[in-house]
Amino acid sequence: MDGSTADDRLAPRRDGFAGQRMLVTPRSAVRASLSLPVTCRLLVTEAGVFPHASRHGRSRPGGAEQHILLVCTDGAGWCRTGAGAGAGAGAGAGAEPVRRGDAVLLLAGAPHEYGADAADPWTLWWFHVLGTDAAELVKAGLTTAGGPVIHLRDAAPVASLVSQVIDSLDSGTRAGDLLASGAAFHVLTHVVATGRRAPGPAPSPVERALAHLRTTSPRRTSVASLAAMVGLSTSRLGALFREHVGVSPMTYQSQLRMARAREMLDSTDLPVASVGAASGYDDPLYFSRQFSRTHGVAPSAYRARQT
Repeated sequence: MDGSTADDRLAPRRDGFAGQRMLVTPRSAVRASLSLPVTCRLLVTEAGVFPHASRHGRSRPGGAEQHILLVCTDGAGWCRTGAGAGAGAGAGAGAEPVRRGDAVLLLAGAPHEYGADAADPWTLWWFHVLGTDAAELVKAGLTTAGGPVIHLRDAAPVASLVSQVIDSLDSGTRAGDLLASGAAFHVLTHVVATGRRAPGPAPSPVERALAHLRTTSPRRTSVASLAAMVGLSTSRLGALFREHVGVSPMTYQSQLRMARAREMLDSTDLPVASVGAASGYDDPLYFSRQFSRTHGVAPSAYRARQT
């Protein structure tokens, strides 16, 4: 959907994009949330990721009902705002390029249009927001950057936070809405603080992937999602991980979860099942088997060695 309104002139392919995720909050739930504390100030109404979104675009001469954030982690595209935007002119005169590592901020009600590059279509992480805090943050970002396109030295942490927004919305609960609001606030403040910083030496794709995994552990991230965040294919990311880290992305995630489990067994009196759950393992038996396979002893025996 990506914020479709009556003014939309361009649309993604009807069959969507391979690997896409998209969550849209029902309008009735949006109205209810806007009357509640916290979400009345910043509410995510929809969010998603469109990998390699060929022929993706939007044209809204009347603007969108919500404020919009787009983050490009791969490929390229373009954006046009202001007078004449939304006329469906496409890329060309007056269109600002959007490249890998760029974010786009669009204020609700402001005419705009954007689209993927025909030869190298972008991968977009995006969300739409409402609320007084959302409006102030978007306006601040536009003022700081001097336009809708904002360069980010490293888009991976922002994409990681947008991924958290998507996961939170997916729960369909009030708690999920609150978590999505918090993550979205973090995204917008990061973008505003980054401003239009001149491009500098960027972290490598593996460094960006490692930073995401360390930040979000013990939550699991699929290799496909991780690859999309850093602009690589899954096979290329796996090869680079083995070359630079020595293990696959999934094995590295398991190592992070096991490190968390060891720390909790050493420093807390929580039951083993609770330690497993806090380390990303919902099944206590599976956690014990994995821990024993990794360390050669069961979690309870590992803890007992300290006494």
